[in-house]
Amino acid sequence: MRHVRILYEGRALAGTLEGDMVRAGELEMRSADVTQWLPPVVPGKIVATHLTYRSRAREYRMAQLPEVPSYFLKPTTSVSAHLAPVVRPAGCRFLNYEGEVAVVMGRPCREVSLGEALHYVRGYTVANDWGVHDFRHADRGSMLRVKGQDGFCPLGPALVDAGDIDPEDLTLRTFVDGEEVQRGHTGRDLMFSFAYQIADLARLITLEPGDVLLTGTPANSRPVEPGAVVAVEIEGIGRLENTVVESARSPDGVGVQPAVTAQTLHVALAMAEDEAERRVGSTP
Repeated sequence: MRHVRILYEGRALAGTLEGDMVRAGELEMRSADVTQWLPPVVPGKIVATHLTYRSRAREYRMAQLPEVPSYFLKPTTSVSAHLAPVVRPAGCRFLNYEGEVAVVMGRPCREVSLGEALHYVRGYTVANDWGVHDFRHADRGSMLRVKGQDGFCPLGPALVDAGDIDPEDLTLRTFVDGEEVQRGHTGRDLMFSFAYQIADLARLITLEPGDVLLTGTPANSRPVEPGAVVAVEIEGIGRLENTVVESARSPDGVGVQPAVTAQTLHVALAMAEDEAERRVGSTP
């Protein structure tokens, strides 16, 4: 079953998506007529995994693939929905898409085995883990400025029940203005399965119902310009679409300011680190 949430006449309604029809109580309407989608889940926390796809690690020209995953947190205020705009902050140039599978927990999960881990999952939805790499120099690993800004975690449009999905046979594709730019398969390409990520995290923290785990992105995350329409499509789950817009604000000089550093170019463009250093060093 596909679960959705929509805003209708000022009220948040929970319902289901069956084919092209949204049903919420007595309300029935075509999905194309929904004026505002809401995230299909309201998470208590969002945990994101860094490198999980082999193609992404190879793209970075890593001398050795990671042996274990690493994580960061995104604030819940970063959550947005299908068709919501994604705002590129003022003064920034490197706003990257990252198409991902989002795992949604169904019950409290702590210290579970690999074999048990997926039994704690409620379902799966589509995510785009947006990041603005002009702040790479300032975050010191927290990713708050890079990945935590408002609207940088659109989810949806639907949450699909775990029993309806084979998590090891999902194909993820990202499109920019209709052109495919990313492709990954969870069975062939992931270095760390969903079950591994859950079991690893559950050693450290309690995963609670509604919590969202962002499971990593394949190669070819790149910056996009305002006006770009970015869609993430996962076979069997759905298609999440968002349009990039430019911030209407001007930089106000408060706090650290955007900057193009070697880390910006290395991550945003998957440029070799030595080349990124040379490129920045040659900039007047």
